[in-house]
Amino acid sequence: MDKKLLSLLVCPITKGSLQYDNENKELIATSSGLAYAIRDEIPVMLESEARELSSQEKERWAKKTP
Repeated sequence: MDKKLLSLLVCPITKGSLQYDNENKELIATSSGLAYAIRDEIPVMLESEARELSSQEKERWAKKTP
């Protein structure tokens, strides 16, 4: 994921920052508790397409928040 693009993108729900999950190819929004898929190198920033993070994932990603 291009770092410049990542710095420009925000969660469409909360306008909070995103973190890149390289393992699952997703953008993580801890502020909304959603994960946005990246398909063919294009982030799908639609709430209806996002998946909800589990409580364990929320905790893990909250610890990684800068």
